[in-house]
Amino acid sequence: MGSLWHGFADMGAVTESGPFVIARGEGTRVYDDKGNEYIDATAGLWFANIGHGRQEMADAVAKQLSTIAHFSNFGDLASDATIELAERIAAMAPVPGSKVLFTSGGSDAIESAVKLSRRYWVEQGQPSKKIVVGRSKAYHGMHVAGTSLAGIPANGDGYGAEMMPDTGTVDWDDAKSLLGYIERVGAENIAAFFAEPIIGAGGVYLPPDGYLREVREICRDHDVLFVADEVVTGFGRIGGNEWFASSRFDLEPDMMTTAKGLTSGYVPMGALIVAPKVAEPFFGGGVWWRHGYTYGGHSAAAVAALTNIDIIEREGLLDEANRLESDLAAAFSPLAEMDQVSEVRTGLGAVTAVQLADGAKGPAAVLKLREYGVCGRAAGVGALQLSPSFTMTTEEVGELADRFAKAVQEL
Repeated sequence: MGSLWHGFADMGAVTESGPFVIARGEGTRVYDDKGNEYIDATAGLWFANIGHGRQEMADAVAKQLSTIAHFSNFGDLASDATIELAERIAAMAPVPGSKVLFTSGGSDAIESAVKLSRRYWVEQGQPSKKIVVGRSKAYHGMHVAGTSLAGIPANGDGYGAEMMPDTGTVDWDDAKSLLGYIERVGAENIAAFFAEPIIGAGGVYLPPDGYLREVREICRDHDVLFVADEVVTGFGRIGGNEWFASSRFDLEPDMMTTAKGLTSGYVPMGALIVAPKVAEPFFGGGVWWRHGYTYGGHSAAAVAALTNIDIIEREGLLDEANRLESDLAAAFSPLAEMDQVSEVRTGLGAVTAVQLADGAKGPAAVLKLREYGVCGRAAGVGALQLSPSFTMTTEEVGELADRFAKAVQEL
């Protein structure tokens, strides 16, 4: 014990206290290595949409592994499962005729979108369009492009003043901030604007009414690519009986990044979904996009994704995510009256945040939640994240809210 370097952790503190070992999961519950049961408030890390411990998923992946686990998708190579998954995702994509590039996860998908946004404009004879724009509070993974693009300064500390040139940041909640940036810098220099429909790791912030449509129109009017980062919201978490926020809000993105709910986290996988406008220069023959990943389109991951989508459709889990949108709002909104809570952000999708009045108490709150049998997480600055599996019942949501209230009361 002690050799594992945890992500996003004070390793001195982890070494002193020891890791919190999750040994097993079943449905909406997880169990530590001592056998203690916890309600999983976050579906792992936004991803276990169908819940934990599905034997059907394990069997499907095992069958593929015993046939062929994976083979490169470079050049003309592919597997049946990967081709089937691409067709299935394209059929549900917000823009008809979209193409699908598979990655190993969300950070890869963002990195791919940044590179493609710049390369696309080169093919259009406008190589000066290089700048990629993100928002304050935004999180876009932890590769170089995503770290530079995101609006969480602490995540970029210690890497130099400018990890990746030609990036910009605008206010997360004001479309006029984007418009002003474009007018100052010049649309002829801007490749793309990246937006999470719901800001996730930055603190679970819901978009102001009309914001997403307004920034989409600004991008369209100024010939800037619009990239929807749906790593969190994709594959049902947005609610509204839709697979994607881009469909719920009719955004017609030029590109869309996904991961997490694509396989419900059973096997790592991400995808970049590219609208025909952006894909066309590369599908006409003779133009290579020299980009790809060894494990992009992994055959076993593709089978996991196909099985995951089957389960969501068969069990009506888009409807259940829609129910959770209401259940979470009803159960957690009353916590805003507590002295320890400054705000509850809820009412859109199967997500909610309980914002602590003293953000510095986030880590302590996570530990206190464990005492009450809740495996939770603090996002942003003291925002207690809720993003449960779609299989969580109304009764379980109420139980979760009761445990949250008791834990927060003791802070």
